[in-house]
Amino acid sequence: MILQRSIKDSVSATGVGLHSGKKVKLTLKPAPENHGIVFCRTDLTSPMKIKADPTIVQDTKLCSAIGTEEFKVATVEHLMSALSALGIDNILIEVNGPELPIMDGSSISFIYLIKSVGIIDQTLPKQFVFIKEAIEVNDGDKSARFDPHPGFLIDFTIDFPHPAFKDDDSHVVIDFFKDSYVSEISRARTFGFMHEVEFLRANGLARGGSLDNAIVLDESKIINDDGLRYTDEFVRHKILDAMGDLYLLGKPIIGKFTAYKSGHELNNRLLRKLAEETDKWEMKPMDVNDPITSDLAQSYLKMSEIINEVPEVIEA
Repeated sequence: MILQRSIKDSVSATGVGLHSGKKVKLTLKPAPENHGIVFCRTDLTSPMKIKADPTIVQDTKLCSAIGTEEFKVATVEHLMSALSALGIDNILIEVNGPELPIMDGSSISFIYLIKSVGIIDQTLPKQFVFIKEAIEVNDGDKSARFDPHPGFLIDFTIDFPHPAFKDDDSHVVIDFFKDSYVSEISRARTFGFMHEVEFLRANGLARGGSLDNAIVLDESKIINDDGLRYTDEFVRHKILDAMGDLYLLGKPIIGKFTAYKSGHELNNRLLRKLAEETDKWEMKPMDVNDPITSDLAQSYLKMSEIINEVPEVIEA
């Protein structure tokens, strides 16, 4: 039986918020079975907690921001992406501000952070969401869709009218039961356009953004001196974001996710539609000793050992 997972010990990191530019401390703590992924704002007079769920997403304009009327936590998608890749089911995420630290703009820092304390298998079985029928949402020419698939596969296409975006580098398919999240996705950074950054800063946002934590483009080119980490880093970051957005479901998905020009808003709409159309999926455990799920279970276990393949140093 594939078991639920948590981290072995508490671990902290400090960084800046992408939009506030303020220093923020993040602490990850172990949690018991069936606790889920829970966020806590420790800077409030009465610390408040909220559990990951598609309905807690409050804002999707520039990131995935979760919360309630009383409090909000922004830019959760990169950490959620790392938790998804590592198979973490139960964890308490404490932050002393309204957004998580941006780190280097990817998820690799969170992978390292969790690796530093390790992962532990718990005693209860992990529950998986198996897609049985197609579920789709659209917004003009944008689309996001789930289909049945024996594993977890993301097929993502972007389309930006900018010279730096090449057709050959705008479509990526990643089968996470075969391909490595660490080497293929984790280092892909967030990106933005100079004119957007200037507008955001004029309106009190993106104060923590820099060439150290984002790919920035002017009207014709990338202005980062170190260039790209992958030739198709833009679409790979969209996959990184999508994994984080989808993991707000709180359960790993067994199926195919296909996206065309999708973003945080459409990804969340798809999750909400999934929650409504309960006849199109089922939730159940996987067991290597069960003839029906054995092959999938073995593939998942191989994929979830991702923490062991993280090298001590990854070249930029």
